[in-house]
Amino acid sequence: MNEVKTAAALLPSLEKSPRRFEMIDRETPELFRWTFPYTAVPRIVFEGGEPPLSPARELLVTDTTFRDGQQARPPYKVEQIVSIFKFLSRLGGPRGIVRKAEFFLYSEKDRQAVEACRDLGLPFPIITSWIRAVASDLELVRSMGLGETGILTSISDYHIYLKLNQTRAQAVAGYLALVRETLDLGIIPRCHFEDVTRADIYGLVVPFAQKLKLLSEEAGTPIVIRLCDTMGLGVTYPGAALPRSVGKLVRALIDEAGYEGENLEWHGHNDFHKGFINASTAWLYGLGSVNSTLLGFGERTGNTPLEALLVEYAALTGTTAEMDLTAINDMARYFETEIHHNIPPGQPLVGRDFNLTSAGIHADGLMKNEELYNIFDTAAILGRAPAIAINDKSGAAGLALWLNQRLGLTGSQALDKRHPGIMKMAKAVGREYEQGRSTNMSKRELEHLARHFLPQCFVSMFDRLKTRARGLAQEVIFDMIENEDIRSMDPARQEPLMEKWVTDIPYLQFIYITDANGVKTTRNVVSRHEKAKFANATSYDAGANFSDRIWYVAPMGDGKIHVTDFYTSRFTGALCITASGPIRNREDEIVGILGLDIRFEDLAKMESEELGLTEDGDD
Repeated sequence: MNEVKTAAALLPSLEKSPRRFEMIDRETPELFRWTFPYTAVPRIVFEGGEPPLSPARELLVTDTTFRDGQQARPPYKVEQIVSIFKFLSRLGGPRGIVRKAEFFLYSEKDRQAVEACRDLGLPFPIITSWIRAVASDLELVRSMGLGETGILTSISDYHIYLKLNQTRAQAVAGYLALVRETLDLGIIPRCHFEDVTRADIYGLVVPFAQKLKLLSEEAGTPIVIRLCDTMGLGVTYPGAALPRSVGKLVRALIDEAGYEGENLEWHGHNDFHKGFINASTAWLYGLGSVNSTLLGFGERTGNTPLEALLVEYAALTGTTAEMDLTAINDMARYFETEIHHNIPPGQPLVGRDFNLTSAGIHADGLMKNEELYNIFDTAAILGRAPAIAINDKSGAAGLALWLNQRLGLTGSQALDKRHPGIMKMAKAVGREYEQGRSTNMSKRELEHLARHFLPQCFVSMFDRLKTRARGLAQEVIFDMIENEDIRSMDPARQEPLMEKWVTDIPYLQFIYITDANGVKTTRNVVSRHEKAKFANATSYDAGANFSDRIWYVAPMGDGKIHVTDFYTSRFTGALCITASGPIRNREDEIVGILGLDIRFEDLAKMESEELGLTEDGDD
């Protein structure tokens, strides 16, 4: 039997015997015009030779979603950053495969986000920062009490001469001074070698790295170097020349500068569609960490997608290392629903259609054996079962697969493509396309056909909507009773917020609060179009005693949120449910009950899409 080798099996690496390289200062910049003519596409130059693969002993991922990732999109809210940070922790698992996350510190919101994430008490990712190479920025890092910071140390002559208007010697002197100051503060410096794939590797990059190595040894503190492929110019082709060769660049830092791979990071961009392969290749040549962003957000064309790196980690090492890869799906849905970012449907691992097929022959294969047309067990590993889109190419096999997934039918309970109801559905779909249709069938249309031809497979829509209504009611009231104004038990603070809720949430009919004795403490807060119907409801005014009502008794008894059964409102005649929950003070004592009445009809209209009955054209 052939031995299976993962990346770890390629160890050990070459013996290192670094020699001293002196920095070559220049009056004019080296712009490598043969390789980077600017008036033409950058050339890929070959010079032969290729170092052997020699991966680091530990492969890690770092994150820059809150730094580079935020430069390419509208800024996140603090609460969104906290939620994303939790996803990073889940993704990396208890071993901290996602080891670090970097933040800006410049605005008050940036600093609030750092504090909020730090307050979570999660072991990973470790919070770090990013600053310019100026002393005033370093003071921000010190004041925040962070243990590591990135420092922008632009390394190509493009940046040193054309942007900073300095020589190499002047730039390096400034960088080293700030690195020394950082070390003196007990902070780990991470030098970001910006634009390294257009830099003079042996005339500047390696000599500077050797100076950093000496400083690190003197201080007894690691200095991390991040190799920044700022323009996405790195290439992985065997025999490619520096400065564009990823493998040769990494090995130059390890073999020539004497750097340990564990103190090297790769940060790449995707300008030439090479961001991901460059990053994973850097791992294989000995670099320890790859910097990335969720969903590949980043300047211009973006950075290496963090979620893709985690799957690649599993492929290279043969283990998921306790990472929670189902968080990839949860994270993607969060970005879509809470941040309103539209992920391209076909984006690998995260797009809603990444494992969707519409070809009937593929659907038939999936029904016979999922491995035929699914990249791996995406349901178990990612929490995403393979899906099917229905059109003129899907046939009865596609419809059977769609319906079995829709109803959760497996094994002997699964419907066969030859089921009479499936065959009738297939004919109905076929007629649509014979009449000139050119779009996929929507969920709403398929649901309608399935209920018509296979009614025995469905519970009543009313029962499903009732279940969903109860769940939504619990979600709504949970957020309300945690609000600080509500917890104050001050009607002057509570009632304006209650008025806002009945205005903003269309299915709310009535909100009210009692004290711990069941005595109503707020006036009648009702939706505007219902106020006339409640005008004479004097028995519901402040001071009324509701201590015998089940919506008061139940949460007072067990401290939980409760949702009643359906009833007809005595004031409006509408079908309603009541949700209620305990209001607690800072000592977690129950000091009141918040109740709200929900109009079922309005809620059902709002929630039909959540139940899979989307408008035509949706997947």
